[in-house]
Amino acid sequence: MDTTEQARNFLKSRRDRLQPEDVGLGGGLRRRVPGLRREEVAMLAGMSVEYYVKLERGNLRGMSEGVLAALASALRLSEVEHRHLMDLARTANSGKRASGFSPTRRVRPALQQLLDAISAPAWVRNGRSDFLAANTLGKALYAPMFTSSLQPPNTARFLFLDPRSRDFYPQWDLIGQQMVASLHAEAGRHPFDRPLTDLIGELSTRSDEFRRWWGEHEVFTHEAATKRIHHPQVGDLVLNYEPMELTSDTGLTMIIYSAEPGSPSADALSLLASLHAQPAEPENEESVQGSVDRY
Repeated sequence: MDTTEQARNFLKSRRDRLQPEDVGLGGGLRRRVPGLRREEVAMLAGMSVEYYVKLERGNLRGMSEGVLAALASALRLSEVEHRHLMDLARTANSGKRASGFSPTRRVRPALQQLLDAISAPAWVRNGRSDFLAANTLGKALYAPMFTSSLQPPNTARFLFLDPRSRDFYPQWDLIGQQMVASLHAEAGRHPFDRPLTDLIGELSTRSDEFRRWWGEHEVFTHEAATKRIHHPQVGDLVLNYEPMELTSDTGLTMIIYSAEPGSPSADALSLLASLHAQPAEPENEESVQGSVDRY
């Protein structure tokens, strides 16, 4: 993925969304194009117009953190957007293609054991939204993804290419926009991850919504929030979720869901757990007889 193009499109999109009054400049002048002018951004960032034009052309090589911070302030970047800009600059300054990176596609046995010990729905994904592992209730919650023809499970591919996702996610547009923005952020961190590039190319080709939202150059990082799901077995669920980055597994995140105690969603989760409970293994005759003999 071309990091120069990413930087160019990102900076231009951030400039285009701002109006003079947003940054304390006098309005009233008639403008032929939306957003701030380059010279206005340069003035706000305390740099020459020529220097800013260089940056907006995608040339971030040699940019210091101070310069990037001034630019982030001028463009009113959020913390996530500022971090994305830093990621793009870090790649530009590395002077090499970081082609060796690829997110983990398997989880350690100990991590699976931890998932299985959690009574709430829990699963693990990597940065390109591969569904890597889950406990029984986590798999039950996302059952439509596992029965989809799109395998191996990937939440972005399910979201944009499986029509059932629009019923599964009542807030489909919001979830879709967040997914696109999350993949944009991941592309900034790891622009030479080939499977990620292939996924983005596939979704851009096959989904009009993905292609349109990708062109908006938004970035997003999943944080604790609430998600609505319409499950084919137990109906509507309103769940809190907590994403936790796994420090021992670079690029992996564990997500754990919960429902408010006593709520209809909690009842529905309990029903889902009972429907997918693992049957207890029958005790063999010898062990049963031994227990009887002890008493």
